[in-house]
Amino acid sequence: MKQLGAVVIGRNEGDRFKRCLGSLLGRVERIVYVDSGSTDGSIEHARDQGVELVELDRSIPFTAARARNAGYERLRELSIELELVMFVDGDCEVNPEFLGAAEAFLGTNPEYAVVCGRRRERFPEATVYNYLCDVEWNTPVGDALACGGDAMMRVDALSEVGGFDPTLIAGEEPELCIRLRGAGWQIRRIDYEMTLHDANVTRFSQWWTRAVRAGHAFAEISSMHESESSRKRSAKSLRSLFWGIGLPLVTLLSSGPSGGASLVLLALYPLNIARIALRLRHEGEPRPWTVATFLMVSKFPEALGWLRYQRGRLTGRRSTIIEYKAP
Repeated sequence: MKQLGAVVIGRNEGDRFKRCLGSLLGRVERIVYVDSGSTDGSIEHARDQGVELVELDRSIPFTAARARNAGYERLRELSIELELVMFVDGDCEVNPEFLGAAEAFLGTNPEYAVVCGRRRERFPEATVYNYLCDVEWNTPVGDALACGGDAMMRVDALSEVGGFDPTLIAGEEPELCIRLRGAGWQIRRIDYEMTLHDANVTRFSQWWTRAVRAGHAFAEISSMHESESSRKRSAKSLRSLFWGIGLPLVTLLSSGPSGGASLVLLALYPLNIARIALRLRHEGEPRPWTVATFLMVSKFPEALGWLRYQRGRLTGRRSTIIEYKAP
């Protein structure tokens, strides 16, 4: 078996962080916890569990990518023989069976740099926003273009491409995967339960902010790379701009000259929701109309995220981290 370490990142995750550490202790060679300014006792808990602790300098803007790099670098310092690293967000509990399955897969498939599995929400029925997160995590099994924040990675591959881009405030995992695939590596999602994620999204405002962050990530990654994955994110940005800004603006500007006739364009929104819902129902989604409605509404905050990125690009002032979770 290859030597496996883990990097956990977090900020004020409370009991979620305790469950996360508990799922890894005794199952990997070493654990490094990287804290981004917690004030809830997470730092003390990590010390009590004997976990290696890295506290990020608070004078430098926090990003998940920066935290993952710091944890990975410390893990390498502690173990020169490290071959694999499991990255985990501090609000996730790891399924121990996934660790063995992912390690075995990488051991027999040297062309793969990254393995991930099925991330699920712990309380999908608690709020509609948690349910939407659970739907989002359900990506196809097989070769993939990207992974999320929870994934097992090959140390050699990660070092070859220079790790995560610490300047990205979101989307650092798909951006890393673009560079890995460009270097000839592959990414795989295996058919295993990987982690339980506790989104704790209880308010519409949190969901909206999360969608703004996604729109920002789509815009930034598509501006950085020319690849299949990047083009897909560029297409997502264009759809968000059409539905979130373009169509409402055209409707409004045309309403006067058209005597209000342009308002009929607004009927495209429910028609598109119906189209999406019918597709989702055919795919087996149990709540197709709910998911379709939120997918449509998300175009507005995603468009705002695109605008936020472009504003920063023009002014030379990078966006700071976009937080949506409650402690």
